[in-house]
Amino acid sequence: MNALDQVPPEFLHALGTLRKAQCRRELRLAEIPAPARLAPFAVALGAEVFAPGSGTPGTPLHGPAAMALAAASGTEDEDGLELATGRFILLHDPQGSEVWDGEFRIVTYIRAELEPEMGNDEMLGTVAWTWLVEALENHKAAYRAAGGTATRVLSESFGTLSERPGSIDIELRASWTPATSDVQAHLEAWSDMVCTFAGLPPLPDGVTPLTLRRRN
Repeated sequence: MNALDQVPPEFLHALGTLRKAQCRRELRLAEIPAPARLAPFAVALGAEVFAPGSGTPGTPLHGPAAMALAAASGTEDEDGLELATGRFILLHDPQGSEVWDGEFRIVTYIRAELEPEMGNDEMLGTVAWTWLVEALENHKAAYRAAGGTATRVLSESFGTLSERPGSIDIELRASWTPATSDVQAHLEAWSDMVCTFAGLPPLPDGVTPLTLRRRN
């Protein structure tokens, strides 16, 4: 018997909609091992955003992208610097879940380094959550039962590593239940959100993003 015969049609349909997603080109997206204990069926995607190549965008940058641009001023080595990382996990339980309020659940994680001024902002968690809500609304990705946690991570180095500068990262862990098994818009919204965490400006319709150069 073909293994696909054991996969529910609803989950196969959801996988098909993920493949149709038009994610931002700055995002390097790849399938990664999915968690085995969260649901009978799951798929996981990992994402990375790296600093753009040479050239200054017309829209002001913030956060990691601004820091990368400043650090690389006058050099040609600004690319290759990781600005943000993330995970997108789609879970499916044909029996449904009272906690999820449905048969599907999307679980996400995003992490990015912040500018010191922004990292000390007491409203940072609220801003991060707002980015999520706005991204879903902009893509008309209907959802319910959303929840999440925003965390600031302070890193300091000591001893032989004392010369390494401190850093402040923002982590957002969130999950929500899509209204249908069509999750294309949800992945596209999440793609935009990872780029927002990376400090890249939103792209107006018809605008092509800067070309990224791969690391050596």
